[in-house]
Amino acid sequence: MRAAVFEKFQGNITIQNVPDPSPKKDGVVLKVTATGLCRSDWHGWMGHDADIKLPHVPGHELVGTIVSKGENVKKFKIGERVTVPFVCGCGNCEECKTNNQQVCNYQSQPGFTHWGSFAEFVALDYADINLVKLPNEISDITAATLGCRFITSYRAVVAQGKVTENQYVAIHGCGGVGLSAIMIAKSLGAKVIGIDINRDNLNLAKEFGAIATINATQVENVSKAVKEISNGGVHVSIDALGSSETCFNSIANLKKRGRHIQVGLVTGNHVNPKIPMDLVIANELEIVGSHGMQAHKYPEILNSIIDGRLQPDKLIKDTISLHTATTILPQMNEFKHHGVLIINSF
Repeated sequence: MRAAVFEKFQGNITIQNVPDPSPKKDGVVLKVTATGLCRSDWHGWMGHDADIKLPHVPGHELVGTIVSKGENVKKFKIGERVTVPFVCGCGNCEECKTNNQQVCNYQSQPGFTHWGSFAEFVALDYADINLVKLPNEISDITAATLGCRFITSYRAVVAQGKVTENQYVAIHGCGGVGLSAIMIAKSLGAKVIGIDINRDNLNLAKEFGAIATINATQVENVSKAVKEISNGGVHVSIDALGSSETCFNSIANLKKRGRHIQVGLVTGNHVNPKIPMDLVIANELEIVGSHGMQAHKYPEILNSIIDGRLQPDKLIKDTISLHTATTILPQMNEFKHHGVLIINSF
């Protein structure tokens, strides 16, 4: 099969012919029809993820058709169109048995723990608990926006943030995760404030429902600016980027008893960000992590897409080829692109 491969971290990514994958007894192989290009793929290419063994094929936001399956797979058939969350559970550990596959003790992640979807075919483990059948009403390209950014944002806003109508919500970083979070929070009736350094991203934030936006390069104090807009602080704040600055600002702009949700990956020099612990204590703030979403929760999103309450297709900036992705992926930390790019040509 054709696949995008890097043989050293931060090295060239090339299109190579590599062996086709085979399914494990509990797994399947998909023919990939669409896959998202995500900043998490950039983190992997940089070497920020200890699970990656070289040479490596990235890609974790995917849609495909089952072309082969292991003998133990009972719930899915060859020819079915499916997607999968980027965190796949084992089904047997303590977390999986309490339906928390998103933090499985033995999780697998396509594009990280094993070769991913920047290829014609991809293997997925423990298919019966991780695959999600796609309704005909949702296209491959739309479904490819879900597997990481949209589902992560959905769980962060709904399950971890517990956002409700008329609450103020701040979103720090208006890339794919942040724009998804804005759309989802808006659908719940929240008053959303988008913060970014890119004018195009801020324009999209308004288009997706933000009542106000802040360009972080044009204000002296981001948290103060958020508090001025929200009458003293927001109820929920999400760091959708993952940096020392956005993490600090997200906590500092909360009202008393507010809730900070950390979604953006903090890596490299940002792995131990400074936290305003004095505010956490004095104002009884909550700091909550959010890591993907379980496959069994997908129907909530799929139903909301079908009835029009959520429109993740609006996040899509363009569709590109696998070859084009090899040049764009190393540049993803330069924030040149707004919206989501989907690979649909292999």
